[in-house]
Amino acid sequence: MRRSSDDRSFRLGTGAFAALVLLLVLGIAFELTRQSMLSIAKFGLKFWTTSTWNPVSGDFGALPFIWGTLYSSILALLIATPIALGIAIFISELSPRLLRQPLAYLTDLLAAIPSIVYGLWGVFVLVPFVRKLEVATPDALKKIPLFNGPPLGVGMLAAALILAVMVIPFTSSVAREILKNVPSTQREAAYALGATRWEAIKVAIGFGKSGIIGAVMLGFGRALGETIAVTMVIGNSPQVTASLFKPQYTMAAVIANEFTEAADELYLHALIEIGLLLFIITVAVNIISRLLIWSMKRRVVAPIAAPIVPAEEALA
Repeated sequence: MRRSSDDRSFRLGTGAFAALVLLLVLGIAFELTRQSMLSIAKFGLKFWTTSTWNPVSGDFGALPFIWGTLYSSILALLIATPIALGIAIFISELSPRLLRQPLAYLTDLLAAIPSIVYGLWGVFVLVPFVRKLEVATPDALKKIPLFNGPPLGVGMLAAALILAVMVIPFTSSVAREILKNVPSTQREAAYALGATRWEAIKVAIGFGKSGIIGAVMLGFGRALGETIAVTMVIGNSPQVTASLFKPQYTMAAVIANEFTEAADELYLHALIEIGLLLFIITVAVNIISRLLIWSMKRRVVAPIAAPIVPAEEALA
């Protein structure tokens, strides 16, 4: 069938819009790199391995911010993932039909709450709770570096908890869709082999594990870039420590707090270089998660490539 000139024009127009997104990403990467060249040229890789952050002397090291970002995000992921997957499994597999849609809607609604609202909730509710938890911590545990720190309430634990709440709707929503896309033949095969309901759910989870991992990584990407809520509860102190109670700092928080104060050019370039690394990490995490979700969808579209062997393995 021959394409008309209108079809060709429409295809080129929509293709140009799609290319515009790629050009926008490349443009952001180029501009961040260009605006951080002074810092890159002066400090090199040392910028990412040193802990000194002294704008007065012009000595900058981003290690505390990298540590705080990764520590808070991974900790939030450890807290949020079991809860998010539990919500997804209940809604897609166990919930009564009448409650399924309202529960899904309420879970997704958490993602629509502005970050500043989460931050205010963290300051007035979460920080006092964490402070009480710190005070109630036994002295024997306080000798361990993980629980050592002043009872301020603000710190790594408060930041990780608020990030976990913010990550849950993203992870559970994508995981729920992954479980909905698992072919019914997988569950039917499990039941035919004498599986219980829980064992059939395990088969569905096994079939969609790559997509579920992608959902978890999407949540990880969301946690990496969170700014305002974390800035309000993490304490904003540039130090590298394993303590859950001590104030720390993240890459997004230091940019938000100090960008308007950066009168010196080197200081400004150092902050932009932190933004460049955050951009690279976030894009890489999201690309990997999307590839995992895409591989799951390919298995659904091409079931020949994914035989019903996993049902027997899950029951074994």
